[in-house]
Amino acid sequence: MPDLESAGAAIEASDGAGIVAEPAPIVADEVLLAAVDLARGALLEVTPAQSVGSVVGHVADGEHVLSLHFAADLPGYPGWHWSVTLARVEDADPTVLETELLPGEQALLAPEWVPWSERLAEYRASQAAAAAEAESGDEESDVDDGRDGDDAPAADEADGDEDAEVGDEVDDDFGDEDAGDDVFDGIDIDALDEGDEDAEDGGDADEEGADESD
Repeated sequence: MPDLESAGAAIEASDGAGIVAEPAPIVADEVLLAAVDLARGALLEVTPAQSVGSVVGHVADGEHVLSLHFAADLPGYPGWHWSVTLARVEDADPTVLETELLPGEQALLAPEWVPWSERLAEYRASQAAAAAEAESGDEESDVDDGRDGDDAPAADEADGDEDAEVGDEVDDDFGDEDAGDDVFDGIDIDALDEGDEDAEDGGDADEEGADESD
């Protein structure tokens, strides 16, 4: 019969092996925390002094690595901040690793980049949907008119017949006037022609009398 104490010890050992201990939090280096002037000087090499505000926080990146955050007083960058990463070794002065402008939680960011192939596919899909919607709208308008494509020519033919009848009536009216005795709006055209001939004859007679008197 196995020993119960040894079995219990084995179970406790197996349970303890599956537990992963959480890493201890990194403690900020006090020397790096006090190196505010060094960090600000590094920022003044890349940006004007009026764009650098006060210290707004820090992040301990390692045992002797620290990032100091400064307010960014830049137009068009609400919610952003300057970050200066410092480091040091034992018994040595801090040094600057990098400076950068980082967005905060409330920062205004550009939309996520989308590959051109995906944007083109979305554009083509939207164009196809718009075309399908336009076609469906045309079909609905035909149904609302209460006629299909075969009825439309019949209506056009009816309109053509009416126009032909009106044209015939106009031609008949003008034909009746032409068949009259050369009378246009109550004026006898033949009488006008005779008057012109008499005027011409009178003019010739005057010219002959003038010649004889000479």
